[in-house]
Amino acid sequence: MKLSDVIFIDQFPTLDLHGFDRDSARVKINEFIQDNVTMGNEFITIVHGVGSGILKQETLETLRRNKNVVEYQLFKGNIGCTIAKIQKK
Repeated sequence: MKLSDVIFIDQFPTLDLHGFDRDSARVKINEFIQDNVTMGNEFITIVHGVGSGILKQETLETLRRNKNVVEYQLFKGNIGCTIAKIQKK
């Protein structure tokens, strides 16, 4: 399954970054990815909101740099969420 095929994200593990600052968000995203790789999940959702775009920018940058992330994109049904496909263990 590809990210472009995803219609519903309710079944994916979700990390909500509301209230985090940039540095805390980066650490939490990397921990969340590692936890889900360990659990064998293939897809994850990160809620960063719209706001000023700081958390969105940090989310995309962190996903780009993480070696466990295969691909990622803003969720077409809600631009305040990013979905990512991660490597299975």
